[in-house]
Amino acid sequence: MAKNTGNSKVKKKPNADQMIALYMDYVLENEKTPRSVYKFAKDNDLTEADFYEHFGSFEGLRKTIWEKFFDNSLSVMEKSKEYKSFSNREKLLTFFYTFFEVLTANRSYVLYALSEHEQSLKNLDQLKHLRRRMKKYAKTLIQDGNSEKSLRLFEQNEMIFSEGVWVQFLFLLKFWMDDNSAGFESTDVAIEKSVNTVFDLFDNTPLERVVDLGKFLWKERMA
Repeated sequence: MAKNTGNSKVKKKPNADQMIALYMDYVLENEKTPRSVYKFAKDNDLTEADFYEHFGSFEGLRKTIWEKFFDNSLSVMEKSKEYKSFSNREKLLTFFYTFFEVLTANRSYVLYALSEHEQSLKNLDQLKHLRRRMKKYAKTLIQDGNSEKSLRLFEQNEMIFSEGVWVQFLFLLKFWMDDNSAGFESTDVAIEKSVNTVFDLFDNTPLERVVDLGKFLWKERMA
């Protein structure tokens, strides 16, 4: 066994999560994206190889951040014993509540990342991987629900529902970004009303909740 002389230190390479943390800190402290991987690595006493071991570009890293938000949310939910016994409606409500708690914990970064470019579509490009993951999650909810239906006639369309959940998320994301209420309470209300509306529409129940949601959104925007 080689002796440790005490004079040399083996620098531990950062893992993907640590690299993401360094990037988020850099962005928030400098209020801009690093100009190059070389500059970012040098400023953090790393090598370019350290960065490329985990990500092919800053674009890939940004997309991974949103996937991490998603994974963290699922991890929190699945640790709850009650979650498995929830109805699909309750599971989606729990997911959105949890996901926006994660976003709130990283609000400064999220607000910067989604307003960095003047073109909103360019800002949304970083959500591509999240979109795929979220739609897949939504499909599993509907698949579980359809498996309990005895007649195919009453089965719900997975594609339409999953796309609807994604559009719903984008609406809630914009709502949360503009929310000035204490503890983002208005966002919690918007989540509850919008999720109930989506499930009511799919269950062919009366549209009172749609009207209720519309009144709420009108009140919030006119206040």
